[in-house]
Amino acid sequence: MRTATLGPAERTEALAAMAERELDVLVVGAGVVGAGTALDAVTRGLSTGLVEARDWASGTSSRSSKLIHGGLRYLEMLDFALVREALKERGLLLERLAPHLVKPVPFLYPLQHKGWERLYAGAGVALYDAMSVSSGHGRGLPVHRHLSRRRALRVAPALKRDALVGALQYYDAQVDDARHTATLVRTAAGYGAHVANRARVTAFLREGERVVGVRVEDVEAGDSYEIRAKQVVNSSGVWTDDTQALIGERGQFHVRASKGIHLVVPKDRIHSSTGLILRTEKSVLFVIPWGRHWIVGTTDTDWDLDKAHPAASSADIDYLLEHVNSVLATPLTRDDVQGVYAGLRPLLAGESDATSKLSREHTVAHPLPGLVVVAGGKYTTYRVMAKDAVDEAVHGLDQRVAECVTEDIPLLGAEGYRALWNARARIAARTGLHVARVEHLLNRYGSMTEEILELIVADPVMGEPLPSADDYLKAEIVYAASHEGARHLDDVLTRRTRISIETFDRGTRSARLCAELMAPVLGWDKGQIDREVAHYEKRVEAERESQRQPDDLTADAARLGAPDIVPI
Repeated sequence: MRTATLGPAERTEALAAMAERELDVLVVGAGVVGAGTALDAVTRGLSTGLVEARDWASGTSSRSSKLIHGGLRYLEMLDFALVREALKERGLLLERLAPHLVKPVPFLYPLQHKGWERLYAGAGVALYDAMSVSSGHGRGLPVHRHLSRRRALRVAPALKRDALVGALQYYDAQVDDARHTATLVRTAAGYGAHVANRARVTAFLREGERVVGVRVEDVEAGDSYEIRAKQVVNSSGVWTDDTQALIGERGQFHVRASKGIHLVVPKDRIHSSTGLILRTEKSVLFVIPWGRHWIVGTTDTDWDLDKAHPAASSADIDYLLEHVNSVLATPLTRDDVQGVYAGLRPLLAGESDATSKLSREHTVAHPLPGLVVVAGGKYTTYRVMAKDAVDEAVHGLDQRVAECVTEDIPLLGAEGYRALWNARARIAARTGLHVARVEHLLNRYGSMTEEILELIVADPVMGEPLPSADDYLKAEIVYAASHEGARHLDDVLTRRTRISIETFDRGTRSARLCAELMAPVLGWDKGQIDREVAHYEKRVEAERESQRQPDDLTADAARLGAPDIVPI
């Protein structure tokens, strides 16, 4: 397999190739499920295309809690099949598919009642561990342990003494969701899939009842393409109903959006060596280690406003601060919040009026000949959803097709990662980078780190950190545009890096330098650089304004004050 380069030229070639001859499978939507579906299809030997209206993972798949987990609360709901499936996928990602991107993370569950709660919660966590091991892919994580109050406060001194009588500590895993999804896309492209972002489906092509392809608008150049395929897979997440409406079909199920918001705070604001999981009256709340930060989330509320840019209101932020502060000795304030992000979960409607009780299981349907729809599910089980979607599409192909092999397909950067990790001190000595910087690169790019280092060898300036976001090197900004399909400044500051939520200025101080680094790769003149920077600054201001609003309606109106950028 070749290492896929997703630069401007490759994108143009991909669109032309998709329009040139009929594909076996065309996937619409490049969130984690769409990207996984493209990888599944192409590794079965099918000619495959993938189109995305905006950027890879620009919807739900860049705005999750960043957890790869079985879901303890689903165990409490007695949904053993979902938990078992998710734990197997967690193990596969940790051990085989993406060890460079998916990492173990400890969580502390404070106990507030003596006796019965330790027995009840302990039995649940013990079952969780046992199901993980029985999956055959869970031996890499430590098992849970029971802690007294004194020992719990030793690992999490930030907790109020009266907030717990003891605790349980267990392990799950986390991932940079946007980076993982983009890596899935690149892996699919490496196996021969044609992929293009900023390519919006405007219509479905029909021959009688049968769907035979789509019409796509190149949002960047304004061109239109007809892409024909034997099977079209709609994996557009919370946009599923909107996409189905293009063919006059509501579909066999309805997807309902649930909004979850997260706060990002500096690491020194919460003194703890472990993540936290807290029970709330509606769901659970996580405090998740995230590099030099903590992620605090999430909410779970119905959302029927703008899907592209869900807004966090002042009430959402207050809700999270109130709940996390109920257990913290030193409370967090608004001034501690570096970043805020909001995402939408695509839930299958019909089971309950409360979004927190809607199904996280997925559904695959074949509403019309030539069209497969996949929806629902959770990030962790994307590979299973992709397999089921391709299995369904295969029924409509008049040919023998191999079984799914993605359980044994490491993502780009996984092969050789552990050997490079063991050699990180030598790499640091060879390149002149600090070993911590090499570790940062290896945990973002795996064995593709060598491609970043080649940029630095060619131009040592590329080895310098960004002045206002020094976790990232200048080379990473260039690489995002030349290799990872970034088309706009927002793509880089929000998804290829996390500067937009990891700095108090939300990335505005880095914006112009990043745009100037991207410009030679993308052919921008000074006018386009200025437009990119102005758009990003307006976006940040619109988000800040939305977060000052009291409710969803006013927050949504404020956020829509910054429209998406369109190239000129």
